[in-house]
Amino acid sequence: MLSTPLGSTLARLEGSASSVRLDLPDGRVAEAPDWSSLTSQVLGAPIPVRGLAWWVRGAPHPGSAHTIERDASARASVLWQDGWEIVYSYADGGGERPTRLRLTYPGTELRLVFDAWSDPG
Repeated sequence: MLSTPLGSTLARLEGSASSVRLDLPDGRVAEAPDWSSLTSQVLGAPIPVRGLAWWVRGAPHPGSAHTIERDASARASVLWQDGWEIVYSYADGGGERPTRLRLTYPGTELRLVFDAWSDPG
């Protein structure tokens, strides 16, 4: 689910091996065979959803060349992969997980803010 800082739902995302779907609050639905196609269709830019699962953890996704800079605590500070630049910010008290990411690609900027992390399982 994508939501605003105030908690309003922007969209609900669902996916399977054969298709992905985006449900908007106004009732519109968009479907595509993969995340890159869907985000291109809806947002006008291919957002790297597959890479995001790795990038939010400060790691490059496998199978693609990358360059990474680390801070004094050995955390990712900047990652370059698939034409994207991902800049990491961490809470003042430290912490291993980022609180903000700024992803840029020619003509596109995406900002993510994490106010809580939970471990699956």
